[in-house]
Amino acid sequence: MATIYQVSELAGVSLATVSRVMNNNARVSEATRNKVLAAMEQLGYRPNSIAQSLASNRSNSVGILVSELHGPFYGEMLSGIENECRAAGKHVIIAAGHSEEASEKDGIEFLISRSCDALILHVEAVSDDYLIKLAAGNLPIVLINRYIPQLQDNCICLNNELGGYLATKQLLAQGHTQLAYISGPMWKSDAKDRYAGHLRAMAEFGVRFDTLLFAQGDFQDSSGSSCMQQLLAQGQAFTALVCANDEMAAGAMEVAREHGLQVPQQLSIVGFDNLILARYIHPKLTTIDYPIGEMGRMAARWVLKNIYQQQALQLKNVFEPVVVWRESAAAPVR
Repeated sequence: MATIYQVSELAGVSLATVSRVMNNNARVSEATRNKVLAAMEQLGYRPNSIAQSLASNRSNSVGILVSELHGPFYGEMLSGIENECRAAGKHVIIAAGHSEEASEKDGIEFLISRSCDALILHVEAVSDDYLIKLAAGNLPIVLINRYIPQLQDNCICLNNELGGYLATKQLLAQGHTQLAYISGPMWKSDAKDRYAGHLRAMAEFGVRFDTLLFAQGDFQDSSGSSCMQQLLAQGQAFTALVCANDEMAAGAMEVAREHGLQVPQQLSIVGFDNLILARYIHPKLTTIDYPIGEMGRMAARWVLKNIYQQQALQLKNVFEPVVVWRESAAAPVR
């Protein structure tokens, strides 16, 4: 069986040059690339991950830590990362942190032990200080949906405050003045930012925020249901509901129907994320687009550019949310 060393000798180039060809590195001339590829073909050499690692001191694997492995949000994120990495000849290793500090740290340590070339992290429980110290080490990291000023070039994030503002502003602009709000867990930065945007829109339109019309969920559809039950039990009228994500909006919509409320004729509902379910529940959900698949691809491109030297790739760090108007929201009936 042919070896990478034989390819190097036949092509008359260094092992490092052979490695760069195998890793599609742009720093190889077309003539040299063709010479190496011809040597591979003549010898019947098929590169494998072990040979590539020996030649380049890279494992050609990227570690990914996400909060959960279930649900359309994380599935779209992981698909975006994996597709981009696979197209560049890199593989991914995935772990889950479950939004718990100990689990997130354990997952990161596991990925480090796998000799990953870089880590893509969607983490919520570990501190900023922990991530700053981690980034100062030898293993590059990029963060999704987390902004740390000291690591701003390593962050791929959404303007969640603006998203929360836009969701509420759309309803206020339609004439709603009695708005309820279901938040995510308020210890999470994205939940806090979306809620801050909600309050900014309310203040801008001069609408008083009623604490009785606030409930805190956990981003799961079941909490959307229980929070909706809580809001209805207060006996305080509201004509519109803003939910901090689509899953909670779906749960809230089901409870509204159970209580005989017509959406949007009697109650307008707006979500956040623009998950695929938003297009298929009835009525179709008005929501804020969160391009998590594209953000996953961007995190992968950050790794490909900064670690694997694919310099031609263009990077974008901050994504802006937009309203996706569908059937679940309308002007209030007077």
